[in-house]
Amino acid sequence: METQEKFLSFNLGVSDTAVISLQHITEVLQVSLPEICSVPQMPSSVLGIYNWRGEMLWLVDLEAMLGYPPISQGSNLVSRMMAIVLENKGKYLGLLVQQIIDIEWLDTKELKPATTELFYPKLSPFLQGYFINDSEEIIFNLNAITIIQSPVWGIHN
Repeated sequence: METQEKFLSFNLGVSDTAVISLQHITEVLQVSLPEICSVPQMPSSVLGIYNWRGEMLWLVDLEAMLGYPPISQGSNLVSRMMAIVLENKGKYLGLLVQQIIDIEWLDTKELKPATTELFYPKLSPFLQGYFINDSEEIIFNLNAITIIQSPVWGIHN
């Protein structure tokens, strides 16, 4: 049985790496902050709305949502960020990340279950598990569907 799957890898925080399965990624695009229309009274991790292919795309600061320092603040503020557009059943959500690393094949048989003790409490609900790479580093496998269905933006989507 084929257990190799393609994942998009990207940085989280200063030293962490995460992956999301390509099957839920529609597009990766560059976004600059002035193009994002902020929406009042939203959680701080929700940066606002972006005009994507003529549609309104909600953009979320993935780092802030997962309990890291927000991308959109402080010294690591970059004017251009990468947005990973997730899709599930016709619903779209853009995740802002600092940097995309690569597309890689990972063996889903090697996915280890996420235990809450290991990870930030904010990260746990969105984790499908984790991989250990050749350099013995942990790579978080984020669950695109859980992120899209998160109650945080469910009311606005």
